[in-house]
Amino acid sequence: MDDFHQLRITTRNGAFPRDLGPSEVSARRALARCRVNMLPETTASVAANAMNKGDVLATARVAGIQAAKMASTLLPMSHPVLVGNVYVNFTIADTHIDVEASVDTVDRTGVEMEAMMAVTVAALTIYDMCKSTDRTMTIEEVALWEKSGGRSGTWRREAETKASSTDRDDSK
Repeated sequence: MDDFHQLRITTRNGAFPRDLGPSEVSARRALARCRVNMLPETTASVAANAMNKGDVLATARVAGIQAAKMASTLLPMSHPVLVGNVYVNFTIADTHIDVEASVDTVDRTGVEMEAMMAVTVAALTIYDMCKSTDRTMTIEEVALWEKSGGRSGTWRREAETKASSTDRDDSK
């Protein structure tokens, strides 16, 4: 087999990032969310800034921002993008902390992976800083909730309500 055919076979079986050549530079935004479930005592300690490793949410916010900026370093098919803004916010409930990140750019590819990386690393940071107090924690529901810009335009996840999931009649 000559070199050309051998290269084609190797190329066909490989993995390659998408060609951004024809993509237009545009404003793009992505929003991702996840949840860190924990004991009520743990959420109370986080809210009171009483964890022994320090300010959990401030540290998690910085970790999330840093992660968004490093997504292409860790994800092999993710293109580097010029991250404009990263917002990482938290909502503390009795038994969980919701993590939300939005990432903005003006570039030729979207920032969905940057937003997903931000919430995931922020959640892992919460876990790391609270693990000595609570080994029951879980990180769940990591998902993209919105994206805008680019060729495919705007997309939003529809929130599933308890009523919609329990009112279904699966007997049909």
